[in-house]
Amino acid sequence: MSETSYAYKLFVRNDFSAFWALFTDNLINLMVLAGVCQFVFQMPADIVFGRIIPGAAVAILAGIAVYVWLARRVAQRQGKDVTALPYGISTPVMFVYLFGVIGPIYWSTNDPVLAWQVGIGAGFMGGIVAALGAFIGPFLKRVTPRAGMLGTLCGIALVFIGTVPLATIFEDPFIGFASMIIILWGLVGRFRLPFNIPAGLLALIVGTVVALAMGKASISFEGVGIYPPLPYFGDLIAGIQHLFANPELFLVLVPVQIYNFIETMNNVESAEAAGDSYPVATCQVTDGVGTMIGAVFGSPFPTTAYIGHPAYKRMGAHAGYIIAVGAVIPLAAVFGLLAFLNTLIPTAAAAPVLVFVALSLITNTAHSVKTEHMAAVTIAMMPHVSAFLMVKWGSMMNALGTIGVEGLPRLGDEALTAALLQQGAHFEGHLALSQGAILTGLIWGAIVASVIDGRFRNACGFALAAAGMSLVGIIHSASLHWPELSGVSAGYLISAAFLFFYPMVHKEDDLVNPNVVVDDATAP
Repeated sequence: MSETSYAYKLFVRNDFSAFWALFTDNLINLMVLAGVCQFVFQMPADIVFGRIIPGAAVAILAGIAVYVWLARRVAQRQGKDVTALPYGISTPVMFVYLFGVIGPIYWSTNDPVLAWQVGIGAGFMGGIVAALGAFIGPFLKRVTPRAGMLGTLCGIALVFIGTVPLATIFEDPFIGFASMIIILWGLVGRFRLPFNIPAGLLALIVGTVVALAMGKASISFEGVGIYPPLPYFGDLIAGIQHLFANPELFLVLVPVQIYNFIETMNNVESAEAAGDSYPVATCQVTDGVGTMIGAVFGSPFPTTAYIGHPAYKRMGAHAGYIIAVGAVIPLAAVFGLLAFLNTLIPTAAAAPVLVFVALSLITNTAHSVKTEHMAAVTIAMMPHVSAFLMVKWGSMMNALGTIGVEGLPRLGDEALTAALLQQGAHFEGHLALSQGAILTGLIWGAIVASVIDGRFRNACGFALAAAGMSLVGIIHSASLHWPELSGVSAGYLISAAFLFFYPMVHKEDDLVNPNVVVDDATAP
């Protein structure tokens, strides 16, 4: 079908349902970062709702404009309907910036304004790193088996996007279950709701009404006002200067932005597996530049093509759902309505939407990779379980300190580590797996998928890459460092040597798996 004979509709009816799902996803992120900045880091409301939220809205609007254009371009080129890539604040990276960049500055100086300045400086520099991923993104996409890329996303979806919100639902079951059953009925089961009401909207309404009746939500206009987005060049320069004066912060910044452009690559692959092919380099540049724009206007938090495209594809959405988000989020930010929604909508009412996104991604992955590659998907998920454990163990230790328990050892203390091991809690192993979990999951998923397909040199290449990254601390280490041979990096080198040399000396017939068709990374 030629481009001239095909007309792509930006808006279709199904965009309405998809809008509520994506809006809720973005809303939860904005609510969480606002709450942490205001109540943990003691940032005044004029910074949180007057600078950070409007800055994030500008970044979201800029990225959505590109992704709408890209969806229309791809649809016309392919002559078929496509679903635009969802876009917003990167959830995992948001937490790293909160507690790995902004938090340490605040805790060491007790200066929330400086913490914000360093945050936007880190966001701007991180956006440059993320955009540079465009130079290697297409190559990585070409050599990485789909099972590795999607498997590591499934790990994030399982523990952070699915399990944590599900726990929130069970903390407030009256609210959470009221919303959850509607999501299961309308989005997972895809049954029609009365008057064709979007399931995401109805779930929010019902959950909020229940919360208001129970006194767990309130209507407050505190914080509502007019907050026009403005550039903060002086504060940005001050933050960048502080970064270069304290270069150890780059040890957090660089690895997490490597994670961010890998996440973009994986999400593009997820969209391709669902039937929509987008240029990965363009998407990585968009995410990096969007992050930089957000930093100029006051937001420290990186933006990215969102996880969950298959869920919106399954709904039948086009581009209208992200256009609507690109209109509503900035309006809500400029008029302070996010402060109003923050007190009105309980987390338990919105959490079921995130559970649906996690279910959709994992289910779509199971359908888009070969059955034999599910072993690769499974191993790619495992490092994220370790990352989840490390986050929660750290939270437990902080909670014990908060309630006044004295003499607490720090996580990693030799005696505590030995005691945990006696109780079956393998702290050192989970710590190693958790550091750079998305890269570790991708690498092991790629190695396993390549071995299953008999592509031993490809598997060897990933093992060598892992050895190199572990030597300098990109993975399996808390920070970057000069090359240092560890047990983990030596293990990767031994694995690479085996994968390279063993096929040379073994009988060729024994190296062929007759039950497996080699995965084509370029296949839709």
